[in-house]
Amino acid sequence: MNKKLSSLFETDTFLSIAHTFIQEADEGMIVTDGQGRILLANPAFETVTGYTQEEVLGKKPNILRSGLHDQKFYENMWETLHDHGVWKGEIWNKRKNGELFVEWLTIKAVYDAAGVPTHYVAIFSDVTQHKRTMEQLARLSNYDVLTNVPNRQLFAKRLQHLLDVARRYKQQLAILFFDLDRFKYINDELGHYSGDILLKKVANRLKKLLRTKDTLARIGGDEFVVILPKLKDVQEAITIAEQMIEALQAPFMLNGKDVYISASIGISMYPNDGDDGETLLRRADRAMQQAKESGRNRFELYTAKLDYQSEVVTLENYLRKALERNELFICYQPVVNMKTKKIEALEALIRWKQPDIGFVSPAQFIPLAEETGLIVPITKWLLKQACIHIKAIHQFAPHMKIAINISAVHFQQDDFVEQLSAIAKKNDVHPRFFKLELTESTIMPNAEESVQKLVQLKQCGFKLAIDDFGTGFSSLSYLHRFPIDILKIDQSFIRRLSLYSDDATIVSTIIMMAHHLHLSVVAEGVETGQQYEFLTQQQCDMAQGYYIAKPMQIDEVQRFIQEWDAIHE
Repeated sequence: MNKKLSSLFETDTFLSIAHTFIQEADEGMIVTDGQGRILLANPAFETVTGYTQEEVLGKKPNILRSGLHDQKFYENMWETLHDHGVWKGEIWNKRKNGELFVEWLTIKAVYDAAGVPTHYVAIFSDVTQHKRTMEQLARLSNYDVLTNVPNRQLFAKRLQHLLDVARRYKQQLAILFFDLDRFKYINDELGHYSGDILLKKVANRLKKLLRTKDTLARIGGDEFVVILPKLKDVQEAITIAEQMIEALQAPFMLNGKDVYISASIGISMYPNDGDDGETLLRRADRAMQQAKESGRNRFELYTAKLDYQSEVVTLENYLRKALERNELFICYQPVVNMKTKKIEALEALIRWKQPDIGFVSPAQFIPLAEETGLIVPITKWLLKQACIHIKAIHQFAPHMKIAINISAVHFQQDDFVEQLSAIAKKNDVHPRFFKLELTESTIMPNAEESVQKLVQLKQCGFKLAIDDFGTGFSSLSYLHRFPIDILKIDQSFIRRLSLYSDDATIVSTIIMMAHHLHLSVVAEGVETGQQYEFLTQQQCDMAQGYYIAKPMQIDEVQRFIQEWDAIHE
């Protein structure tokens, strides 16, 4: 230690500095003697606990005990302090008014020259609100907000677990995939709010029919799935399906009127119809479609003949030739910076016009491309075209970025990072002008491997975004480990902002959490001025949707940006 620093520790100046630090610190601090009696408590301690320093002087910290920890917890704490001189951990305590709170606590022993502890210093932060936020997001990641039944993410985890058990003990398991008949009619005639109420009532009615070990999940729209584990034979699944159909035939009361609805159900069985969850779900879906085609309000068992779908086979053949025939093209949807009002990025959306059948919906051909592996060459083509387009766009918007959606099938390839880097390098475009958008379901199944790939992409210069955030994050504990830059809030939450306060709370919470983690937030699917104003108030960073602009082809981009800039200067 140099002389100046040594002299500082021996002066009243140092004591003054230490006193100022303790008094002004945001963390609560107390100092006790060797017997644990409180000698000092700072203002932050008073703020968090409600006790003044005068009230706690001479007392022991156990006045804060919540009663949630047993004696063994405290014995282990003191044993650690005795052995190592320090203890760190999460602990529940109680404020003066009786309210419980959770804190992150560090206790450090102070020793004299003989090595005997003379004092203890405790520093803590109140993490109650943070913990509540994380619990709320954890709940959001696993349960459908509307019906409060498991969502697709939790359904997939439970199905995998139950399949593992079924394999181990050679049991049978059934998947019931059912879709409400003519639900669109209910939405169109009575409104989406009534439709949502109906979905809640349907979920509640179906739950009453199931055993404790069964799982009912909502996986989208008016589609529900049931897992029936530990079955003796297929007849048990048939019985449950018949009970569900019968239960739904009773009227539902909506807006003072009786509303009638029915369901079409498809059934697949493990192990006869498949050995993995994806296959079983797909085959139950096909059986459900067959039930609809056969007249609705009925169930169908999966059979091998349902695998043959001539329409899908034809579409696959067309898609295989789409690239070489130059049938694919890109539309760009602008993303506006809500602070600067400037167009900051363009999301590249692939479109397909087939000469014989016309425009094909992305919702139809993208899943087919993923299933057949065609999504890899299609994405490579898209990136090459985006490189050409970004050079043209930089002539009038030099800082513009392009966002590209990445499929899980492509991302999982071993040389994925090398593929993208090579395309950018060959076309002389720096990766920093591209934002790669990956869904939660793409990166979570193999989280450790995903982290490595994402780090490599960041090192190359690519910007990274989590798309459709909020639809089911498998493990929020991994979120801070992913080197991402942006969270895109799923449009389903934005769409319902004006209808449900819960959705508004979820959106606000996601924005707050993202900013706390130093991430930017994009709200997609913004369609109204009311939604845009709410997001502005919540300090959302960026927005995209029909309220800003619909997707447009490359030859329309320059005119749109110039007109936008002229209006918002």
